[in-house]
Amino acid sequence: MSPRRQSPATPGGEGPFDAWLLVAALSLLLIGWVMVTSASTGVASSLTGNPYYFSLRHGAFVLLTLVVATGVACVPLAWWRANGPLLLVVGLGLLVLVLLVGREVNGSRRWIALPGFPLNLQASEVAKLCLIIYLAGYLERFLPQVRREWGAFLRPLVIMLVAAGLLILEPDYGAVVVIGGCMMGMLLMAGAPLWRFGLLLVLVGLAGAYLAVAEPYRVARLTSFADPWADQFASGYQLTQSLIAFGRGHWLGMGLGNSIQKLFYLPEAHTDFVFAVLAEELGLVGAIAVIGLFLLLVVRALVVGRRAELARLPFAAYLSYGIAFVIGAQAFINIAVSSGMLPTKGLTLPLLSYGGSSLLVCGAMVALVLRADIETRRFQRRLRPARPTSRESAGRTGSAKRARSL
Repeated sequence: MSPRRQSPATPGGEGPFDAWLLVAALSLLLIGWVMVTSASTGVASSLTGNPYYFSLRHGAFVLLTLVVATGVACVPLAWWRANGPLLLVVGLGLLVLVLLVGREVNGSRRWIALPGFPLNLQASEVAKLCLIIYLAGYLERFLPQVRREWGAFLRPLVIMLVAAGLLILEPDYGAVVVIGGCMMGMLLMAGAPLWRFGLLLVLVGLAGAYLAVAEPYRVARLTSFADPWADQFASGYQLTQSLIAFGRGHWLGMGLGNSIQKLFYLPEAHTDFVFAVLAEELGLVGAIAVIGLFLLLVVRALVVGRRAELARLPFAAYLSYGIAFVIGAQAFINIAVSSGMLPTKGLTLPLLSYGGSSLLVCGAMVALVLRADIETRRFQRRLRPARPTSRESAGRTGSAKRARSL
């Protein structure tokens, strides 16, 4: 009998793509819809009279994300590689445009209103993806020079500085950290010397320290982060309410829909602090499960990148690495902010938080990793020698036995 083959739908099997990656992404997307529904009912009822207003909008964004992700997964990576420079211009152009015509919310100008669409486009989300695609193509073209020459190493960092400067003007410091960490990680995976990163980290640390103390409100954020209970009704209010939500969750949580902190105690409960509501309603077990799904998603994206690198497909490899770094960094920062490990940053939780731009871009990122995995597996299958059928094997075995008997 021939050996039993695994089904293409079996996670880890010899299918057309990495099914674990898709399972993790879809699970996070569905959990996010449930948690946004739970966290937003009170606010939605107060603002619109319809407790499911934000849930219905988020559900529409989820469906649109699935459609967009399916379309992105059908586009060959060669198209993204060839249009990397154009996408870089688009990403930087959006960062400039948002400063000119952007919509200001809570003191930040980050969104561009799209006429005729119920969606405000967040320029930084699109810019992240554009920068990753461009840098992946750049590393494919100039990989030996990046490893040996300072000039080739610094050119993408100059582009990163331009993007960071535009983001600081919005201001959106969280996006600066995510984009900077992602691009540095991609250069590190490309084999750039470690001592260069040490020098850059010193310079970045000095610049970050200056920016942190340059404005009074940033100093207030840092001091409230260090001891939020010292001013729990002013600068430390949001963090203390988030910590109360974590404390109320205990091991198994209060039960889905039974959060108290979402009832006008915790600001931005369905956006930046949805993980705190999740921890309150689903407890430590639910929070760890969601963290595990993020870990699975990031690890599988890194595995896809490593497989592509071994197959000598550098664009697919560095694209997958960059997307893994962005999703992992943004998830880590959001969860760390909610739990009081980092100062407050305006970053959504990928695939979970309410917000159309974040969902669409994250869906496109996952689809690009899936496309990279599909093309890598196809390439590897073409390189494998064709296996003989069982009848051919039996014929060859019989011929060999007759030859030995003679």
